[in-house]
Amino acid sequence: MPSATRLRDPLEALTERLGQARKAEPALIRSRKMPPSQRLKHMPLDHPISLDDANQRAAPDAHTAPADSHPGLESMMQQLMEIARASVLEEMASGIAHELNQPLGAIATFAQTGERMLNRDQPMVGEALQVFRQISAEAMGAGAGIRTIRRLFNRDLRQRTPHDLAELLHELAPLLQALARRADIDLSLDCAADLPRVLVDPLRIQHVMLTFVQNALEASGSKSRVEIMLRGDRYGVELSVLDQGAGIPDNARASIFRPFFTTKAQGTGLGLASTRAIVEAHEGTIGFDDAPGGGARFWFRLPAAA
Repeated sequence: MPSATRLRDPLEALTERLGQARKAEPALIRSRKMPPSQRLKHMPLDHPISLDDANQRAAPDAHTAPADSHPGLESMMQQLMEIARASVLEEMASGIAHELNQPLGAIATFAQTGERMLNRDQPMVGEALQVFRQISAEAMGAGAGIRTIRRLFNRDLRQRTPHDLAELLHELAPLLQALARRADIDLSLDCAADLPRVLVDPLRIQHVMLTFVQNALEASGSKSRVEIMLRGDRYGVELSVLDQGAGIPDNARASIFRPFFTTKAQGTGLGLASTRAIVEAHEGTIGFDDAPGGGARFWFRLPAAA
């Protein structure tokens, strides 16, 4: 594992990156009014947490409550999840509804009109052809609207810069350890040294890491173990997350990365779908297989920066 002396305080670095990302997001997301419970409050950094401190708190002793952690860490984590789910899903749903309702209504009206024209004793073929052309134009317009929404939620890939995946993982370590402590699961990080840098949008790749670990913790029972491994060669870097859960059911393997597919009672089916979209936008590959000894291993691989 890379030496911690090369890294800034992880919580400070992550908070700074979140602030930069919020400035870069579209204005309509920044201006969305949300209830006070969903706003990201200022988190005091006068007592920053270090990686060593996070690791010590992961194993509470008799004098420390199991939930004892950095006072702002749990709150920040919960608010990040609330903001991510509420803002993105609400904006995307309202945007899709707006872009589809009008053309769908027009298509229905034109289709009924064309049907009446062709059902006359003397069919109005020429006029009906004009109506059908209008239907085609409305359908193309709806497609353009959806593409606009996708561009809105996909930040410009030109913002990618060279990064060390180990450093990005270490920035997330306090959040990941807090999640593991809450689930009563042992979380370990195993990072190889001297890995090549990769060209990434750092916050989006950290979202992939967080999603993998959350799923692994949910799949594993208490007192179990989740392992994060970082390996690579001169061609690229691979991050994998191994859990000790029941594994991936056979009937879910072909659909696990599809949007809106979920095996969870309260799941949205967007988590793994979004990770695939992010990784593939970075010219990477993503997948899963069975972990040695049971459970599942989810992984993604990114090409080394030129």
